[in-house]
Amino acid sequence: MASEDQGITIGDISGNNVVAVGRGAHAENHVHGGTGTQPDEATRQLLAAVRKLREDLALVNSTEQTVALGEALADTETEITSTGQAGPTRRQRLRELLTDSQALVTFLSSAGALAGLLGR
Repeated sequence: MASEDQGITIGDISGNNVVAVGRGAHAENHVHGGTGTQPDEATRQLLAAVRKLREDLALVNSTEQTVALGEALADTETEITSTGQAGPTRRQRLRELLTDSQALVTFLSSAGALAGLLGR
């Protein structure tokens, strides 16, 4: 009786998955608690202000400026949560967008709070 080689098929694998195949195969998956470095207190305050302003932006009419600001806030949040900090270039970009959106800054207290944390 001849053995039929079925081969190996591995479907879509995403996330924190591992696969080991074959005699003596061994796979390990080490997931550490959290992503990136833990932010310091000033960065935690910045992250809270970024999140608050993103929330508040949902309440205002969408314009080119608010869309750009929303995207920059999302990028900042991602950077902080993945690396534990917002780099100088990212902070400068937020400062510029807040300056360009001066009417928004005076309208939304969260925008003014973020501007203060960025040292406008």
